[in-house]
Amino acid sequence: MKLSIATTLLLTAATSVSAAFVTTATNVNNKVDNTMALHMSSSSRRDFMTTASAALVGTAALLGTTASPAMAEPRPMYLTEPTEEFKASEEQRMQFKRAQLQLKKKLQDELDTLSAEKNDEDAMAQDLVNIRKTVTEIGGMPLGIKKDDLVKQVRAKKAKGFWPTKVEYAYQGLISEIAYQQSPNKDKDIANPL
Repeated sequence: MKLSIATTLLLTAATSVSAAFVTTATNVNNKVDNTMALHMSSSSRRDFMTTASAALVGTAALLGTTASPAMAEPRPMYLTEPTEEFKASEEQRMQFKRAQLQLKKKLQDELDTLSAEKNDEDAMAQDLVNIRKTVTEIGGMPLGIKKDDLVKQVRAKKAKGFWPTKVEYAYQGLISEIAYQQSPNKDKDIANPL
């Protein structure tokens, strides 16, 4: 009995789809001029698809089947408040950010000391050595200060005129230390000289 009802419903749906197609094709032929008689317009295609999909959905609903098992599953619920793991992770991020801000302030103070330094070769070289030590302790540049920013500040001081050889050596050592800390090539091939 179920089979005959299902068959009847499918035949009814197929008949309504074919009737919709015939109606749509007739409307198209009436609306379009002779040069476009073989092509359907987009509105008639939409009408056909709407009618066909409605007939198929109606048939599926009468048969008691769903279109997809995924549609039958409930949607996942989102959390209303953060989990303990998230809170712990958030606290670690805040601690890291605070530490980075302190390191940034320390490095910026050393750069300001270098910029404010008068024409004293030993003091300027020592400032650059201190900056290099800070970069080594940090393991690179702190968040918020880029290598380019540091280089601009040092070159601004260099452009003012007084820049002895000892200070240039300290500056080059600082630049090479930053490059090493940002990309430490510790796995060098000793056998290969290149």
